[in-house]
Amino acid sequence: MDFNNRYIPMSRRRRIYEGKAKVLYEGPEPGTLIQHFKDDATAFNAKKHQIIEGKGVLNNRISEYIFQHLNDIGVPTHFIRRLNMREQLIREVEIVPLEVVVRNVAAGSLSQRLGIEEGTQLPRSIIEFYYKNDQLNDPMVSEEHITAFGWATPQEIDDIMALAIRVNDFLSGLFLGIGIRLVDFKMECGRLFENDMMRIIVADEISPDSCRLWDIKSNEKLDKDRFRRDLGGLLEAYTEVAKRLGILIEQERPAGSGPVLVKG
Repeated sequence: MDFNNRYIPMSRRRRIYEGKAKVLYEGPEPGTLIQHFKDDATAFNAKKHQIIEGKGVLNNRISEYIFQHLNDIGVPTHFIRRLNMREQLIREVEIVPLEVVVRNVAAGSLSQRLGIEEGTQLPRSIIEFYYKNDQLNDPMVSEEHITAFGWATPQEIDDIMALAIRVNDFLSGLFLGIGIRLVDFKMECGRLFENDMMRIIVADEISPDSCRLWDIKSNEKLDKDRFRRDLGGLLEAYTEVAKRLGILIEQERPAGSGPVLVKG
């Protein structure tokens, strides 16, 4: 496939889907899409919303770095390559309607639900499933629900869990090496259809929007909790993650006027 010579300006592309933080456009070849990262920061299913100039650029770069490394170690993903500051070329998949959360340290809703103090190391990594449905606030579901309602088969659940464990192992080591504790992360999976074959692969994005990342020494939050909890400094935190990963060239730092409040 020649992905190089058919780049179409954003204004002339067919929009396939728009989510809270990304837009998917028709790709240059059958079976491909262009994933565009927006500057929107949302929390609590978009009840809280700001434009943070430059966030999309950072998430694009960080997600590219992680997905490329996952591809390199044999973890199948939808990522093909980054196209520009805000966009990447991806394989078109049928998204499994589940958010897969892997938790290593108690935080967020787990602490609230079970009364475990934030920062407590869990006895082992825990995988949770949430049904992707904004109207319902993405409720937590069990494997029984998933198979009963046909969101995924038992074999697909096994494949998803195996991928989640591999991604967690990779990310934990990657972040530990740059002084960051991977508290938890969310990932999504999709069904990739190739000829008569179907396989489960990692899709969506992996970035500080979808991970909880704490500095090992200070426990400073380097993720979207800075926005959720009104801590400020989200762009600086994401920039710090990119710098530590060695993927941000100084002059490329997205200039931002700071958060812009969007009424909605």
